[in-house]
Amino acid sequence: MTGTGDDVRRPSGFLIGSIVALSFGTTFVMVNSGGPPGPWPAVLRVAGSAVAIVLLVGVLRARRLAAEARPGDVAGLADRRYWYVVAGEVVALFGGLYLINQVFETPEVAIAWVAVVVGVHFNALAWAWRMPMYHWLGAVMTLLGLAGFAAHALGASASTVALIAGVGSGFALYGAVAAAIRDTHQRAAAGA
Repeated sequence: MTGTGDDVRRPSGFLIGSIVALSFGTTFVMVNSGGPPGPWPAVLRVAGSAVAIVLLVGVLRARRLAAEARPGDVAGLADRRYWYVVAGEVVALFGGLYLINQVFETPEVAIAWVAVVVGVHFNALAWAWRMPMYHWLGAVMTLLGLAGFAAHALGASASTVALIAGVGSGFALYGAVAAAIRDTHQRAAAGA
């Protein structure tokens, strides 16, 4: 996945980053789409799978267009800042889930917490790696998580919270992969 603008660094792992985003996006959709009545769980899962497959084909086609890593590009997993962000994410995720499930006994908002934490993690990576697209993705996922909390506070069912925060986050990740594919094609066309 990439950012835009002149003062933006490129990630060194377009293929790996896109596959990770597709995997987590599909997990968000599959795990959180089971609540609606009737055919809707199957419709959501089939739609999520179809989008993921189309995007995977797009990623595989675009990977040969992705530029080789340059000095100054994002080092991905080799970057110490990545591991600091992930460590903070793990502490916040599991600490918050413990409180939500064991102390507050509201497991129906667990997915909202996951969306908020993952969203904040993308904002931290956007700052560390100067990748504006991650700010966009982080903001969307954080807002979806907060919307899930708000829906619960207003009396929405666990299924509704899961659709908002979970399925919504899955499709946000799909959107980020689509943007990365677009950016890769645009850079190749511009000769960058």
